[in-house]
Amino acid sequence: MATGRKSDFTLPTFDSIFSTQEQRDDAKLAKIRDIPISEIDDFPDHPFKVRDDEDMLQLVESIKERGVITPATVRQKEDGRYELISGHRRKRASEIAGIETLRCEVVDLTREEAIILMVESNFQRSQILPSEKAFAYKMRLEAMNRQGQRTDLTSDPVGGKLSGTETAEIIGKENGDSQTQVRRYIRLTNLVPELLEFVDEGRIKMRPAVELSYLDEECQRDVVEEIDLNDATPSHAQTIKMRKFFDEGKLTTEVISSIMSEEKPNQREKIVLRGDRVRQLIPKSVPLNQTEEFVCKALEHYNRFLKNRDRDSR
Repeated sequence: MATGRKSDFTLPTFDSIFSTQEQRDDAKLAKIRDIPISEIDDFPDHPFKVRDDEDMLQLVESIKERGVITPATVRQKEDGRYELISGHRRKRASEIAGIETLRCEVVDLTREEAIILMVESNFQRSQILPSEKAFAYKMRLEAMNRQGQRTDLTSDPVGGKLSGTETAEIIGKENGDSQTQVRRYIRLTNLVPELLEFVDEGRIKMRPAVELSYLDEECQRDVVEEIDLNDATPSHAQTIKMRKFFDEGKLTTEVISSIMSEEKPNQREKIVLRGDRVRQLIPKSVPLNQTEEFVCKALEHYNRFLKNRDRDSR
């Protein structure tokens, strides 16, 4: 008697029956080709920066010697050109090296699938700036939400349209961040470029940056101006005050200036010593890790000298 229970048995595919592994490998290789770089467009709104730094120079030398070992990933557009999904650094390095083609694997993906793959491939980098993570999370969240009931690339096969909360949780688990942290990163995309750069530089921490993201552009630029004038960034407590005044419609340039002029608990007068100048006055025999101890002892001796001099002059 039939129970209506689905069988766990899965029929083999046509390819697995009538093709060998060698044939399937050949089919994959057929999608790998050398494409003129002039025909490859960067991914629209690509959130990850490509820097001409020391790592790039090393990649250029590697490509000159051995070529592109791992093919870039592209998809063909309706106009016949190609859109780069992963491999923006390899493309740039090839351009610097004077190579006119880029070894690529051509894949057939929808816009949403391409966004998800682009973000996933770039998250394998060792260093990712907060701004890069912010826009990458936002792009992927929007792509996954547009997919709706498509679950092959976004969740388990249970089906059902993903809510924003569920999607953020999935993204966070895949990348080691909580759902709340994913939302915080996405809030950073509301910052003006100057404030976002401060976050990348580590001058503004995550939570103060999130509070500032709720201010409008005019107020954010007033904050930037105050940071430049005072050479100091606001604390979390100060940004909470700013947001409260903003929500009440009372955040003016004067209020921002007043809040920024408040002394922060951890803000005290600092003594800054130029390392190169100090080091010139220290014998080379003194190890670098003993610099502080040497300076303190020297100041103690000098302080005693001043006291003795004052006593002798009386």
